[in-house]
Amino acid sequence: MRIWNRLAGAAPDLGFAVAFLVALAVEAVAVAQSWGARYWVFGGLAAVVTGVLALLRRWHRGRLAVAGLVVAAVTVLVARLAHLPAEPGPALALALAVLVGAAVRTLPPVPAGAVGAAGLALVVGGQLAARPSPSGISSVAALAGPAWLAAVAVGLSLRLVDARNQATAEKVRQDERLELARELHDVVAHHVTGIVVQAQAARLVAGRHPEKLPATLAGIELAGSDALAAMRRVVGLLRDTADAAPASPGPEQLDALVERFNRHGPPVRLHLAGPPTEWPPEVTTTVHRIVQEALTNVSRHAPQARSVTVTVGRDADGISVEVVDDAPPTPVRKGHRGGYGLIGMRERVQTLGGTLRAGPRPDGGWAVLATLPLPTRTPR
Repeated sequence: MRIWNRLAGAAPDLGFAVAFLVALAVEAVAVAQSWGARYWVFGGLAAVVTGVLALLRRWHRGRLAVAGLVVAAVTVLVARLAHLPAEPGPALALALAVLVGAAVRTLPPVPAGAVGAAGLALVVGGQLAARPSPSGISSVAALAGPAWLAAVAVGLSLRLVDARNQATAEKVRQDERLELARELHDVVAHHVTGIVVQAQAARLVAGRHPEKLPATLAGIELAGSDALAAMRRVVGLLRDTADAAPASPGPEQLDALVERFNRHGPPVRLHLAGPPTEWPPEVTTTVHRIVQEALTNVSRHAPQARSVTVTVGRDADGISVEVVDDAPPTPVRKGHRGGYGLIGMRERVQTLGGTLRAGPRPDGGWAVLATLPLPTRTPR
């Protein structure tokens, strides 16, 4: 599975390498037939250097793009002064297109625009440095111009897609923060109400049964500690006071959720270690949301799954939630299983101090694993 994922990730580089070698071979044959083989050596070496820079573009897109443009500019100038074939040739133009496109996609606006403008200047300079042809336009420039235009167009398109995905992911995170803030607001209100009730009871106990007063005060302190712990979890979150919608109701039981999924999905086995009644409400709600999101992803993206296993365990460190299926890998699944639902779940889990991991299993299928710490309830 890991080897397959690595090959899929390397597919763009492999495609570029094949196209680059083909362009290099075509250029070598064309120069050898017209100028002679030795006239191709300088341009070929420059193209190879720029191609290597293009393959290493993920290391630092800005610096490598500038380095490739410098190599190409020097190549164009030397070709003009030394009476060599016009540059940039097809292979060099292809490598520059990859470098420019990657820079336009990922760099900040000003550096990206500078790289794109430098690429255009290089295309124009190559045309001016080329020897005149009957049509007035060098055949080399006829290749370099469309290559630059395609690089900028693809880079800008991917840049817009990345920006749209980032904005959507940020909206999902914000929505999850607001939802969690509403839930925790209700939790804190519950604790504060309990504190008030116990304080009123303490006044009665102090007059009638003074010996019970320490236990009552300990209960008030414990309720206050729970409220403080819940408020610490909501640090950094803001409740949308303009949203008048009520807080979401408590989730259905996990067995009811699994039963509902079984009606239209593969069989689900639920392993629940102990009743969740002793968990804080925000933890119970988060466990339910994780299981719900994971089962929804199975229904949408892994219809070939034969079974799903949901395991909710508890140990000294907290709660662990694992949802595993046995579906074979598919291209659709690979592209969508890390979607926006899991982004929201990860935001919720991290806010509660836990971790969430989702990905393919070594022996096939998909796994979602979340860990949630339980707050201590020791009175100070």
